[in-house]
Amino acid sequence: MAIHATAMRAAAPLLAAALVLPVPAAGTGAAAAGFAPDWDWPADPAPGILGTFDPPPEPWLSGHRGVDLAGAEGSDVLAPEAGRVSFVGTVVDRGVVTIDHGGGLRSSFEPVDSSLRKGDSVAAGDILGTIAGTTHCSPGCFHWGVRLGEEYVNPLQFVIDLRPSVLLPRPGQASYPDPT
Repeated sequence: MAIHATAMRAAAPLLAAALVLPVPAAGTGAAAAGFAPDWDWPADPAPGILGTFDPPPEPWLSGHRGVDLAGAEGSDVLAPEAGRVSFVGTVVDRGVVTIDHGGGLRSSFEPVDSSLRKGDSVAAGDILGTIAGTTHCSPGCFHWGVRLGEEYVNPLQFVIDLRPSVLLPRPGQASYPDPT
């Protein structure tokens, strides 16, 4: 028990500091909380999310290495960030476009019909192509994957605030028992 009380006393200043962090007022949005998206959505308006990022525990296992977004066949797919086209072609039976954004980040989209060529530069918001054909989530969707180096990362972290919510006590209410 003495160790527990000692640990609590040592942690008390850190806990107290955490309790006085400013909390944005209701309705002020993610930007007021210190989050500003780095990229744009790859469709306009922002599409619905039909399938979430679910990476496999090991690189060789199955999993969902991106997100599935709502989009009708023929809809434009947009560059979420500036970059250079590093691949345009067919993978298995689907059209794929990959953009190298620099810094090891690459976005891939499928199924996309595109007239772009490898080496073409794109600006954020440029049309990469149109949704064409089927994919694992069809009808009515397209897949967006992002890699940092060789590791797949959640594309949504570039367009929405994925930080965990932290519940703080209401002012004037004790948040933890007094360790003494």
